Amino acid sequence: MRPEYDYGDAVRVLRNVRNDGTYPGLDRGSLLIKRGSVGYVQNVGTFLQDQVIYSVHFMDVDRIIGCRAEELQSENDHWVPSRFEFRDRVVAALPLGKQGQVVVEQGAEGEIEKVLRDSPDGVFYHVRFSGRTLQVPESAIEAARLNEPETADRIQGQV
Repeated sequence: MRPEYDYGDAVRVLRNVRNDGTYPGLDRGSLLIKRGSVGYVQNVGTFLQDQVIYSVHFMDVDRIIGCRAEELQSENDHWVPSRFEFRDRVVAALPLGKQGQVVVEQGAEGEIEKVLRDSPDGVFYHVRFSGRTLQVPESAIEAARLNEPETADRIQGQV
C-alpha cells in the first residue's frame, strides 16, 4: 500500500465530491468540489489501515477534502470533461437503436451508470433506460428536466 501522490502534487478530482456528513458546516449531500477541479496534496494518511487517503487543498474554493486514489489523477494526465456523471438523470435526445431496432424512444428518461472517457470518438455513457443498459454517445442524451410543480410540492412536504 504505497501512495501514488506526495505532498505538493497537483491532482484533479475525477467526480463531484459531496459531503458525506464528515465535512463540518455544510449539509449532508452538499457539493464540496466539482469534477475536474485541481487541488494540491497536503497530507497522506490511511483509513482502516488499508486505504490511502489524501488531504487535498482545492484553493479555488479554499477547502481541504479527503480523497481516495481512485477519485484522483495527476493534473498532467489527459482529462476529458463530460456533461454528466454517475447517477445523473438524462433523456434520450433522439431514438436509440440496437441492431437496426429502436429500443429507446426519444424523450425516454434514464440514469447514468458509468462515464467512458477513453474513446477517440468522445465521451460515451452506460445509461440505464427501463431495465436496459445502452452505451450512448454524449450527443445522444440531454439533462432530464424536473417537473416544476412536483418539485415544489416535495419541497413543501406535500408529497
